[in-house]
Amino acid sequence: MTDTARAQDLEIITPQQKETYERDGYLVLPGLIHGGWLGRLREASDHFVEQSRALTRSDALLDLEPDHTAENPRLRRLTSPVDHHPTFEEFSLRGPVADLAIDLLGSPARYHHSKLNYKWSAGGQAVEWHQDIQYWPHSDFTPLTIGVYLDDVDGAMGPMGILPGSHRGEIYDLYDGDKWTGSLTDEALAGLDLDDVVWLEGPAGSVTVHNACAVHGSPDNNSDRVRPLLLQTYSGAASYPLLGVGTNGRTGGLSGTLVGEGRPRWITVDGRRMPAAPDWSKGGYTTIFDQADL
Repeated sequence: MTDTARAQDLEIITPQQKETYERDGYLVLPGLIHGGWLGRLREASDHFVEQSRALTRSDALLDLEPDHTAENPRLRRLTSPVDHHPTFEEFSLRGPVADLAIDLLGSPARYHHSKLNYKWSAGGQAVEWHQDIQYWPHSDFTPLTIGVYLDDVDGAMGPMGILPGSHRGEIYDLYDGDKWTGSLTDEALAGLDLDDVVWLEGPAGSVTVHNACAVHGSPDNNSDRVRPLLLQTYSGAASYPLLGVGTNGRTGGLSGTLVGEGRPRWITVDGRRMPAAPDWSKGGYTTIFDQADL
Protein backbone atom coordinates (compact mmCIF):
# COMPACT_ATOMS: atom_id res chain seq x y z
CA MET A 1 0.00 0.00 0.00
CA THR A 2 1.38 3.41 -0.94
CA ASP A 3 1.91 6.34 1.42
CA THR A 4 -0.79 8.27 -0.41
CA ALA A 5 -3.48 5.60 -0.04
CA ARG A 6 -6.86 7.14 0.77
CA ALA A 7 -8.71 6.91 4.06
CA GLN A 8 -11.17 4.25 2.91
CA ASP A 9 -8.25 2.00 1.92
CA LEU A 10 -6.58 2.49 5.28
CA GLU A 11 -9.87 2.08 7.18
CA ILE A 12 -8.78 4.99 9.32
CA ILE A 13 -12.03 5.42 11.22
CA THR A 14 -15.18 3.43 11.87
CA PRO A 15 -18.67 4.84 12.51
CA GLN A 16 -18.27 3.82 16.15
CA GLN A 17 -15.02 5.76 16.44
CA LYS A 18 -16.67 8.82 14.92
CA GLU A 19 -19.45 8.55 17.52
CA THR A 20 -16.79 8.28 20.23
CA TYR A 21 -15.11 11.45 18.97
CA GLU A 22 -18.39 13.36 18.89
CA ARG A 23 -19.28 12.17 22.42
CA ASP A 24 -15.89 12.48 24.14
CA GLY A 25 -14.13 15.13 22.03
CA TYR A 26 -11.05 13.00 21.35
CA LEU A 27 -9.75 9.79 19.77
CA VAL A 28 -6.58 7.70 20.03
CA LEU A 29 -5.64 5.50 17.07
CA PRO A 30 -2.59 3.45 18.19
CA GLY A 31 0.21 2.92 15.68
CA LEU A 32 -1.87 4.14 12.72
CA ILE A 33 1.04 5.79 10.87
CA HIS A 34 3.86 3.35 10.12
CA GLY A 35 6.33 2.20 7.53
CA GLY A 36 7.33 4.72 4.92
CA TRP A 37 5.37 7.65 6.29
CA LEU A 38 6.79 7.35 9.79
CA GLY A 39 10.35 7.15 8.49
CA ARG A 40 9.88 10.17 6.24
CA LEU A 41 8.36 12.25 9.05
CA ARG A 42 11.24 11.41 11.39
CA GLU A 43 13.77 12.28 8.70
CA ALA A 44 12.09 15.65 8.11
CA SER A 45 12.02 16.32 11.84
CA ASP A 46 15.71 15.45 12.18
CA HIS A 47 16.50 17.93 9.40
CA PHE A 48 15.27 20.80 11.58
CA VAL A 49 17.00 19.50 14.70
CA GLU A 50 20.27 19.62 12.75
CA GLN A 51 19.42 23.09 11.44
CA SER A 52 18.89 24.28 15.02
CA ARG A 53 22.52 23.59 15.91
CA ALA A 54 23.50 26.80 14.10
CA LEU A 55 21.16 28.90 16.25
CA THR A 56 21.87 30.54 19.58
CA ARG A 57 18.35 31.90 20.06
CA SER A 58 14.84 31.17 18.85
CA ASP A 59 13.67 32.53 15.52
CA ALA A 60 10.35 32.59 13.66
CA LEU A 61 10.77 28.94 12.65
CA LEU A 62 12.39 27.20 15.62
CA ASP A 63 11.55 27.80 19.28
CA LEU A 64 14.50 26.72 21.46
CA GLU A 65 14.75 25.96 25.15
CA PRO A 66 17.02 28.36 27.10
CA ASP A 67 19.77 25.76 27.52
CA HIS A 68 19.88 24.81 23.83
CA THR A 69 23.40 24.43 22.41
CA ALA A 70 24.90 23.17 19.17
CA GLU A 71 26.27 20.14 21.00
CA ASN A 72 23.03 19.46 22.88
CA PRO A 73 20.09 20.78 20.85
CA ARG A 74 16.85 21.27 22.79
CA LEU A 75 13.84 22.34 20.75
CA ARG A 76 10.39 23.29 21.96
CA ARG A 77 8.64 23.78 18.62
CA LEU A 78 8.98 23.80 14.85
CA THR A 79 6.47 26.37 13.60
CA SER A 80 4.33 25.62 10.54
CA PRO A 81 6.20 22.54 9.29
CA VAL A 82 3.70 22.20 6.42
CA ASP A 83 5.04 25.45 4.95
CA HIS A 84 8.70 24.52 5.37
CA HIS A 85 9.19 20.92 4.25
CA PRO A 86 7.58 18.97 1.37
CA THR A 87 7.13 15.81 3.46
CA PHE A 88 5.05 17.65 6.04
CA GLU A 89 3.07 19.38 3.29
CA GLU A 90 2.24 16.12 1.52
CA PHE A 91 1.40 14.33 4.76
CA SER A 92 -0.96 17.02 6.06
CA LEU A 93 -2.64 18.07 2.82
CA ARG A 94 -2.73 14.84 0.80
CA GLY A 95 -1.77 12.06 3.22
CA PRO A 96 -3.58 9.90 5.79
CA VAL A 97 -4.22 12.66 8.34
CA ALA A 98 -5.94 14.71 5.63
CA ASP A 99 -8.12 11.67 4.98
CA LEU A 100 -8.86 11.35 8.68
CA ALA A 101 -9.90 15.01 8.78
CA ILE A 102 -12.23 14.36 5.84
CA ASP A 103 -13.74 11.35 7.63
CA LEU A 104 -14.46 13.43 10.72
CA LEU A 105 -15.45 16.73 9.11
CA GLY A 106 -16.74 15.79 5.67
CA SER A 107 -15.24 16.57 2.29
CA PRO A 108 -13.69 18.97 1.79
CA ALA A 109 -12.10 19.89 5.12
CA ARG A 110 -10.14 23.10 5.63
CA TYR A 111 -6.51 23.02 6.79
CA HIS A 112 -5.67 25.76 9.31
CA HIS A 113 -2.14 25.34 10.71
CA SER A 114 0.54 22.91 11.85
CA LYS A 115 3.31 22.65 14.42
CA LEU A 116 5.77 20.08 15.75
CA ASN A 117 6.08 20.16 19.54
CA TYR A 118 9.24 18.34 20.63
CA LYS A 119 8.96 18.30 24.44
CA TRP A 120 12.63 17.49 24.93
CA SER A 121 13.90 14.90 27.40
CA ALA A 122 14.85 15.62 31.03
CA GLY A 123 12.53 18.49 31.68
CA GLY A 124 10.68 19.29 28.46
CA GLN A 125 8.15 21.96 29.41
CA ALA A 126 4.60 21.20 30.55
CA VAL A 127 1.60 22.62 28.70
CA GLU A 128 -0.96 23.99 31.15
CA TRP A 129 -4.65 23.08 30.95
CA HIS A 130 -6.31 25.05 28.17
CA GLN A 131 -8.65 24.97 25.18
CA ASP A 132 -7.47 25.78 21.67
CA ILE A 133 -10.40 27.68 20.21
CA GLN A 134 -9.64 30.91 22.10
CA TYR A 135 -6.22 31.09 20.44
CA TRP A 136 -7.64 31.03 16.92
CA PRO A 137 -11.44 31.54 16.98
CA HIS A 138 -13.49 30.32 14.04
CA SER A 139 -17.01 30.93 12.81
CA ASP A 140 -18.06 27.60 14.36
CA PHE A 141 -16.70 24.92 16.69
CA THR A 142 -15.75 22.23 14.18
CA PRO A 143 -11.95 22.77 14.35
CA LEU A 144 -9.97 19.77 15.55
CA THR A 145 -6.31 18.91 15.82
CA ILE A 146 -4.77 15.64 14.67
CA GLY A 147 -1.50 14.67 16.34
CA VAL A 148 1.06 12.03 15.41
CA TYR A 149 3.61 10.66 17.88
CA LEU A 150 6.88 10.21 15.98
CA ASP A 151 8.28 7.98 18.75
CA ASP A 152 6.84 5.72 21.43
CA VAL A 153 5.18 7.75 24.20
CA ASP A 154 4.54 6.51 27.73
CA GLY A 155 3.41 8.15 30.94
CA ALA A 156 6.87 9.42 31.90
CA MET A 157 7.22 11.46 28.69
CA GLY A 158 4.54 14.06 29.26
CA PRO A 159 1.75 12.69 27.05
CA MET A 160 -1.27 14.78 26.20
CA GLY A 161 -4.18 14.52 28.62
CA ILE A 162 -7.81 15.15 27.61
CA LEU A 163 -10.87 15.70 29.83
CA PRO A 164 -13.57 13.66 28.06
CA GLY A 165 -16.73 15.55 27.16
CA SER A 166 -15.27 18.94 28.02
CA HIS A 167 -15.68 20.07 24.39
CA ARG A 168 -19.44 20.28 25.03
CA GLY A 169 -19.07 22.41 28.14
CA GLU A 170 -17.95 25.91 29.01
CA ILE A 171 -15.59 27.95 26.85
CA TYR A 172 -13.25 29.28 29.52
CA ASP A 173 -11.68 32.68 30.02
CA LEU A 174 -7.92 32.30 29.46
CA TYR A 175 -7.17 35.69 30.98
CA ASP A 176 -6.05 36.28 34.55
CA GLY A 177 -7.50 39.73 35.13
CA ASP A 178 -6.31 41.76 32.14
CA LYS A 179 -3.38 39.45 31.37
CA TRP A 180 -3.66 36.71 28.75
CA THR A 181 -2.18 33.53 30.25
CA GLY A 182 -3.48 31.06 27.67
CA SER A 183 -4.51 28.59 30.39
CA LEU A 184 -7.43 27.95 32.71
CA THR A 185 -7.43 29.79 36.02
CA ASP A 186 -7.11 27.90 39.30
CA GLU A 187 -10.75 28.76 39.97
CA ALA A 188 -11.86 27.17 36.70
CA LEU A 189 -9.72 24.09 37.32
CA ALA A 190 -11.27 23.67 40.78
CA GLY A 191 -14.62 23.12 39.06
CA LEU A 192 -13.30 20.28 36.89
CA ASP A 193 -12.71 16.67 37.89
CA LEU A 194 -9.19 16.17 36.60
CA ASP A 195 -9.27 12.59 37.92
CA ASP A 196 -11.25 11.84 34.77
CA VAL A 197 -8.43 12.95 32.46
CA VAL A 198 -7.35 10.36 29.90
CA TRP A 199 -3.62 10.33 29.10
CA LEU A 200 -3.02 9.64 25.43
CA GLU A 201 -0.08 7.24 25.32
CA GLY A 202 0.87 4.97 22.44
CA PRO A 203 3.58 3.50 20.23
CA ALA A 204 5.30 5.47 17.49
CA GLY A 205 2.84 6.42 14.78
CA SER A 206 -0.12 6.69 17.14
CA VAL A 207 -2.63 9.35 16.15
CA THR A 208 -4.54 11.59 18.54
CA VAL A 209 -7.53 13.75 17.70
CA HIS A 210 -9.01 16.44 19.92
CA ASN A 211 -11.70 19.03 19.40
CA ALA A 212 -10.64 22.67 19.74
CA CYS A 213 -13.00 23.11 22.71
CA ALA A 214 -11.67 20.11 24.67
CA VAL A 215 -9.77 20.90 27.88
CA HIS A 216 -6.30 19.41 27.54
CA GLY A 217 -2.69 19.78 28.65
CA SER A 218 0.46 17.79 29.32
CA PRO A 219 3.05 17.48 32.13
CA ASP A 220 6.83 17.86 31.95
CA ASN A 221 8.81 15.21 30.13
CA ASN A 222 10.99 13.77 32.89
CA SER A 223 12.20 10.80 30.87
CA ASP A 224 15.47 10.49 28.96
CA ARG A 225 13.57 10.40 25.62
CA VAL A 226 12.29 13.21 23.39
CA ARG A 227 8.52 13.29 22.73
CA PRO A 228 8.01 14.77 19.23
CA LEU A 229 4.32 15.34 18.50
CA LEU A 230 3.36 16.53 15.01
CA LEU A 231 0.10 18.51 15.09
CA GLN A 232 -2.14 19.71 12.28
CA THR A 233 -5.47 21.52 12.66
CA TYR A 234 -8.47 21.35 10.35
CA SER A 235 -12.03 22.64 10.37
CA GLY A 236 -15.17 22.03 8.36
CA ALA A 237 -15.03 23.62 4.92
CA ALA A 238 -17.66 26.22 5.84
CA SER A 239 -15.78 27.19 9.01
CA TYR A 240 -13.61 30.29 8.72
CA PRO A 241 -10.94 31.73 11.05
CA LEU A 242 -11.83 35.14 12.45
CA LEU A 243 -9.10 37.55 11.42
CA GLY A 244 -7.83 40.19 13.82
CA VAL A 245 -7.90 37.91 16.86
CA GLY A 246 -5.37 35.44 18.26
CA THR A 247 -2.96 33.72 15.90
CA ASN A 248 -5.30 33.80 12.91
CA GLY A 249 -3.46 35.49 10.06
CA ARG A 250 -0.12 34.06 11.29
CA THR A 251 -0.77 30.43 10.44
CA GLY A 252 1.30 30.03 7.26
CA GLY A 253 0.83 30.52 3.56
CA LEU A 254 -1.05 27.23 3.08
CA SER A 255 -3.63 28.01 5.76
CA GLY A 256 -7.11 27.75 4.30
CA THR A 257 -6.21 24.99 1.84
CA LEU A 258 -9.13 22.64 1.19
CA VAL A 259 -8.41 18.91 1.39
CA GLY A 260 -10.79 16.55 -0.35
CA GLU A 261 -13.33 17.13 -3.08
CA GLY A 262 -15.73 20.05 -3.44
CA ARG A 263 -15.87 23.67 -2.36
CA PRO A 264 -18.13 25.35 0.23
CA ARG A 265 -21.05 27.25 -1.26
CA TRP A 266 -22.89 28.24 1.91
CA ILE A 267 -21.91 29.49 5.35
CA THR A 268 -23.92 30.08 8.51
CA VAL A 269 -23.28 33.15 10.67
CA ASP A 270 -25.32 33.92 13.79
CA GLY A 271 -27.82 31.28 12.75
CA ARG A 272 -28.41 32.75 9.28
CA ARG A 273 -27.45 30.75 6.19
CA MET A 274 -26.06 32.61 3.20
CA PRO A 275 -24.16 31.89 0.00
CA ALA A 276 -20.42 32.52 0.15
CA ALA A 277 -18.52 34.15 -2.72
CA PRO A 278 -15.52 32.27 -4.12
CA ASP A 279 -12.18 32.75 -2.40
CA TRP A 280 -10.48 35.64 -4.23
CA SER A 281 -7.69 36.11 -1.67
CA LYS A 282 -5.09 35.05 -4.25
CA GLY A 283 -6.63 36.95 -7.16
CA GLY A 284 -9.38 36.60 -9.71
CA TYR A 285 -11.54 39.55 -8.64
CA THR A 286 -11.41 43.15 -9.78
CA THR A 287 -14.76 44.92 -9.31
CA ILE A 288 -18.44 44.11 -9.22
CA PHE A 289 -18.71 45.53 -12.74
CA ASP A 290 -16.32 42.96 -14.20
CA GLN A 291 -18.20 40.16 -12.43
CA ALA A 292 -21.48 41.34 -13.92
CA ASP A 293 -19.98 41.10 -17.41
CA LEU A 294 -18.81 37.49 -17.01
